[in-house]
Amino acid sequence: MSTIIQEAKFTCALGAQQSVLGIPGAVPVIHAGPGCSQRQFSYLSVGSGYQGEGYTGGGQIPCTNSSQSEVVFGGEKKLAKLLDATYKVMKGDLYVVLSGCTAGIVGDDVKQVTYDHSTKEHPTVGVDTSGFRGNNYKGHNIVIEGIIDQLLEEAQPNVRKGLVNVFSVVPFQDPYWRGDLEEIKRILEGLGLEVNILFGYGSKGVSEWYDIPNAELNIVLSPWVGLGAAKLCERRFGTPYLHNPVLPVGLKDTSAFLRKVAETLSLDREKTEDFIKSEERRYKQYFVSMGDVLSDYAPYLPYDLYLIDDSAYGLGTARFCTNELGMIPQAFFDIDVPPATAKELIQASLEEIDEAWKDKLIDEPDNAIIRKAVEQRIAIRQTKSLIFGSSWDKDLAERTDNILIFHSAPITDNVILNKTYVGYNGGLNLMQDIYSGVFNRKKVSNLTHGETERERNTYGTAKTGGSN
Repeated sequence: MSTIIQEAKFTCALGAQQSVLGIPGAVPVIHAGPGCSQRQFSYLSVGSGYQGEGYTGGGQIPCTNSSQSEVVFGGEKKLAKLLDATYKVMKGDLYVVLSGCTAGIVGDDVKQVTYDHSTKEHPTVGVDTSGFRGNNYKGHNIVIEGIIDQLLEEAQPNVRKGLVNVFSVVPFQDPYWRGDLEEIKRILEGLGLEVNILFGYGSKGVSEWYDIPNAELNIVLSPWVGLGAAKLCERRFGTPYLHNPVLPVGLKDTSAFLRKVAETLSLDREKTEDFIKSEERRYKQYFVSMGDVLSDYAPYLPYDLYLIDDSAYGLGTARFCTNELGMIPQAFFDIDVPPATAKELIQASLEEIDEAWKDKLIDEPDNAIIRKAVEQRIAIRQTKSLIFGSSWDKDLAERTDNILIFHSAPITDNVILNKTYVGYNGGLNLMQDIYSGVFNRKKVSNLTHGETERERNTYGTAKTGGSN
């Protein structure tokens, strides 16, 4: 990319160190200059909902802190010494060496260094995540494909019926990744499947990665992230994959996704429908309870929809808000810089939702440009709007008097633990937050339809039997 980006909502490829931290028991080892690793952590953990260090994260991450000496003479020997020291100090089930720009420019062969050091006790893989390779979405792909390629180099598949691997959201880059993956695993297990979710607290850790070749099916829940890993598994182990480019959000899409998985794996239809009906029944009960809010406060509800999001989350949210909440599409600013091969799929998936989404997809990683464009559109239409964005968009929502849902990094206004906006539970959470936003704007309260603000100031508590 040849232009300067203001307020980019991603980091460089080295940010994939956070993907490694998302694997329980895995240890990232950084071969880069001083400060590189800390910047990734500051943005993708602290700046993405204060997600914490985790095991061996933050200031604990081993790093070569490459200097001028390594630029002149190469840094492979220093990396080798760092690995030996790391094995002694840090207990891990897997060590992943990630190289930064310095190593990439001078040509250090991190893969060869890790190959020479990897043992059964200390399995180690190496990947080139130099910043100029792309953003951390690309870095995430490089890491997961590198682990599969090197860790499972001699693996032979022993297919276990009902076992699936899931390639989906990017840890830490998706602020809600922990809750999202738990919900994805929950609904798939509801079909009777065994799920290698690979990342997060619902994962058994590195043992799931060793188990990858034994899956009956790989599931990709993204337009492009993780797709290369699924294709690699197909070539290496003969594992078929199901590519669902849209993250399922809410009732309609989640049920459709589960039926697609069940059909692909020829699961028992009756058991599948029993689980789906049970989930839908619960979902509809909560949905109906929103009726009073939707009817009583209809004049204050947002109808125009603006998405500032990555392709996976944006598509799922666009479908939910359009098909289940009846919102009017205005623009989807895709911020993850997908490869050219994925752009047509993203556009087609968006237009498949509704004709109103035609020509509403804009590839733009510069959030300063996005905010200006959204504000101009809102000024022209002068309608109540819902904006999906980040803490950078807070002033935009306040200036235009509209609702903002924190959906993408950076998020510095909320602490995020296990919240999700995916699946059945994610749809309920999203409705809850959207319509709570009506009251959070402080221009609507429970007095709105009972008495006006002027009446309350005039009569005080008289209506309830009090006195001025």
